[in-house]
Amino acid sequence: MDLHLITTNGAEPRPIGELAGLLAGDTGFVWVDIPYCDDQAVHVLSEVFGFHPLAVKDCVERNRVPKMHAYAEYVFVVLHAPEDGERGHVHYLELDQFIGPNYLVTVHGPSNPAVSAEAPLRETRAALERIEKGRLRPDSPFGLSHAIVAALIRNQEEYVEQVTADVWRLEQQVTGGTVDDPEAFLNNLFRARHGLLAVRTMSALSSAIYGRMAGLPDLPGDDATLVADTADRFTRVRRIADGEREYLQGVIEFYQSILTITATIVAQTQNDKVQRLTEASYAQNEEVKKISAWAAIFFAPSLVAAVYGMNFDDMPELHWRVGYPFALALMVAAGAALHHAFKRRGWL
Repeated sequence: MDLHLITTNGAEPRPIGELAGLLAGDTGFVWVDIPYCDDQAVHVLSEVFGFHPLAVKDCVERNRVPKMHAYAEYVFVVLHAPEDGERGHVHYLELDQFIGPNYLVTVHGPSNPAVSAEAPLRETRAALERIEKGRLRPDSPFGLSHAIVAALIRNQEEYVEQVTADVWRLEQQVTGGTVDDPEAFLNNLFRARHGLLAVRTMSALSSAIYGRMAGLPDLPGDDATLVADTADRFTRVRRIADGEREYLQGVIEFYQSILTITATIVAQTQNDKVQRLTEASYAQNEEVKKISAWAAIFFAPSLVAAVYGMNFDDMPELHWRVGYPFALALMVAAGAALHHAFKRRGWL
C-alpha cells in the first residue's frame, strides 16, 4: 500500500501511519494506491476512510462490469482494462477508485493468477512517474483520476490497435489465398472478434457511467469538464472498436463465402464422379444382362440335348423314328421362347 501527498511540488511519499493526519490537513490532497485489497487495506478503507461496506466489498471481490456509485462525500468507480490471455482469452484488469474532496484511493484487482503482478498497476505507476518527472501536476483528486483513467483508455486503444494488426494480417491471408489451415484460421478470426467485442463492451459501459457522473450536481466546473472528457474518450474507443469489428466481420463473411463456394465446387465434382460411376455401372449391368440372356437361350437347347442323349437302356431313337426331329424342335422352341421373353424385357 503506497501513500503519497500530492502537492504543487509533486508527490511526497508518506508512511501509512500518517494517513489520518494528512486527511485532516489542508496541504494538497492524499493519494493511496492499493495493489491488492488484503485485510490491512480493508481496515484502512473501512475504519480510516469510513467507506460504505458494499463499496469495500466490491474492492475485495471481482466485478464483471464497470459501475459508479455516488455517495454523500465521495464517488466510487469500477473500471476495466484488457490484457491478453492464452488462446484468445481477454483478462479484465480491474481498477477501483474512491474520489473524495481531498483524497483519491485506487484499488487494483482481484486479478486472474495467470496475469502478471505488474499488469494491473501500469496506469497508476505511469501517473506517478509523470508526477515525479514534473510532466503532471494534478490540482484535485478528479484531476489525478482523469490522468490515471486516460492511461487506462490509452491501453484500451493500444489493445484495439494490436487486434487490428492481427485483423489486417488475417485479411491479407484471405485475399492472398495463403490460408493453409482453415480451422485454425477461423479460430484466429473469431478470437480477434472476441477481443474487439471485449474492449467495445468495456468502453461502452465506462462511457455510460462517466456520462452519468458528469451530471452529478456537486461536481465543480473543472472536475465536471474532466469527467465529460473521459466519457467522450471512452465513446471514441467504443466507436473505433465497432468500426474494426465491422471490418473483421466483413473479412469473416468473405472467407466463409470462399469456403462455401469451394465446398460447392468440391461437392459438384464429387457428384459428377458419382454420376459417371453410376452410368458406367449401369452400362456394365446392361452388358451382364445381355450375356446372361444369351447364356439362358443357349442353355435350354443344351439341356434338352443333354437329357435326350443320355445312355438309357432303351434308346428312343431305336424304336421312335421321330425322336430326333422332336428333340430338335423342342430345342428350337425353348430357345425361341426365351429369346422372345428377354426381348420383351429389353435385355436383348
